[in-house]
Amino acid sequence: MTENNEDTKKVNLADAIRKKLEEKKQQSSGTKPGSFQGGAPHTMKSQNNKKPNNQRRRTGGS
Repeated sequence: MTENNEDTKKVNLADAIRKKLEEKKQQSSGTKPGSFQGGAPHTMKSQNNKKPNNQRRRTGGS
């Protein structure tokens, strides 16, 4: 008998977690599209924009 009670509690807990996840998904889909975690994923752009130092070439050093 105790095993049946524990099993039903586990199933109920799993169902509750699934419901919570569904609610979160619905809320996140309802947020404005300009938010940080928006609906459509964007491709990441490289942030390597640093230009090489041309001082040695400009001044003719060494």
